[in-house]
Amino acid sequence: MSSNPYAHALTDLLLAQAQEFIGVYDEALGWFVQVNPSGLKLLGYASQEAFLNEATRHLPLWPAEGQSWDDLLRTARQTGHYAAETDVARLGGEPFAGHIQLTHFQHNGRSLFLVRLSEQDRLQLAERELAQSLSRFEAVVTNATIGIVMCDRQGQIMSANRLSEQLFGYNEGELLGQRIEVLVPNAIGRQHERLRESFNAEPSVRSMGAHRGDLQAQRKDGSVFPVEVSLSYFHIDEELYVVSYILDITYKKEAERQLVDQRRRVEKLNAELEQKVADRTHALLSTLAQLEQRTEELAKALAAEQELGELKSRFVSMASHEFRTPLTAVMNSATLIEKYPGGDQQDKRVKHLQRIRASVKHLNDILEEFLSVGRIEEGRIEARPVELEISALLADTLTDVQSLLKPGQTIVQEARCPLPVRLDPSLLRKILVNLLSNAIKYSGENSVVTVRTTCEAGQLTLSVQDQGVGISQEDQEHLFERFFRARNVTNVPGTGLGLYIIAKYLELMGGTIALHSELDHGTTVTVTIPYENHSAD
Repeated sequence: MSSNPYAHALTDLLLAQAQEFIGVYDEALGWFVQVNPSGLKLLGYASQEAFLNEATRHLPLWPAEGQSWDDLLRTARQTGHYAAETDVARLGGEPFAGHIQLTHFQHNGRSLFLVRLSEQDRLQLAERELAQSLSRFEAVVTNATIGIVMCDRQGQIMSANRLSEQLFGYNEGELLGQRIEVLVPNAIGRQHERLRESFNAEPSVRSMGAHRGDLQAQRKDGSVFPVEVSLSYFHIDEELYVVSYILDITYKKEAERQLVDQRRRVEKLNAELEQKVADRTHALLSTLAQLEQRTEELAKALAAEQELGELKSRFVSMASHEFRTPLTAVMNSATLIEKYPGGDQQDKRVKHLQRIRASVKHLNDILEEFLSVGRIEEGRIEARPVELEISALLADTLTDVQSLLKPGQTIVQEARCPLPVRLDPSLLRKILVNLLSNAIKYSGENSVVTVRTTCEAGQLTLSVQDQGVGISQEDQEHLFERFFRARNVTNVPGTGLGLYIIAKYLELMGGTIALHSELDHGTTVTVTIPYENHSAD
């Protein structure tokens, strides 16, 4: 302390008159060296001696959490002055809320602290807490990363934080007192007034994105930008205040636009890719179809070539046999005729001439079958139905084949077609002759060939049954092929065209053919042909 007596007097006067705790703390001593009377009374001590002789030598403070008396001293020493709120324990009484200030100074080389401790009433505490809360609130609002604008019921802006001023291009404090509509584009200004009145009538909290459609805000220079806005409200003395939280979503919208553009590009690329895949698939399928068609055509051509080869082989085999025999007979008979020059040998000449005629007829029949096959395959034969009597046609045909019968062979007929029918007589006759010729040819002497005909329900059924050599199951599958002959009759003359020609004639007449045969037990061939009788005319 100063040696000036006036300074001592002034110091004593201040200590005596002060209404709060004032003391001088000696850091080296670790305790107070002087305390004013009001301070002793505040802490509940009867005298200065009682306080200075305190055994614990500890000021009864409860500093804030994380602090201690040493922390307070250290901070004051470093900064020169420090103040803090603390709870104080009064000796023999209730604790009270206090405000402590520490000022560090040096005197005669000693480190001293001037300590002031005052009691705070509840109003002071509330005011201080309110001030602190207001400071914190203002700090939060001012430094918020979102625009915050508060207006009253009439739409007058009461406060706007720093970011909102930056968003809308206004200087600090320039928005205060203006109407909220200055932040709304002109085109929707009146609509916004109606919306504001509607909100004032029924205020409610509205979160970000709750608005329908895109929201636009207007800057001071008249430019607009997209925003998202949420609303809240509060009342003070029955006055409504509305708070708008404004977020600039320009970058978000741009990102969305880019995302939409990218999605469209991807969709376009996908569509183009799908189209390319579809085109390639179509081209591939078309190529495969063409390959399949070519393969099928080649297979058909190969089958036709194989069939042609088989037909040629069968034809050569048949021709070498069927043509050689009658031609040999003709040659032999002609040679023998030359050896019978005398008139008494006429009967021998006649015999050989008959053989020549039979051989020539046989050759002519073979050629006729060949010609019939050609006309059928060229489509030159058509069915020409006329009214005919089945029984009469059957009788004429049986007469024609009598010369083919072997010794002892007979033909039995069972005809049940009393009424005329409309069929092609030429085709029907050729079918019947062919069936009877086969039955006679492949049956032995003294055998019976049975012919049955029935006409019922517009359908002629004609069957020829023999007692001949029969046909194996394996050969039956090929009987209607050209030049095919069963293996058990290769020594019997024949072209292998008879059943093929019959089947083709039946196709022209809309009929069908069925065959039942067993080896060595004969064969039955049944032909069914639809017809029209005379009553239909």
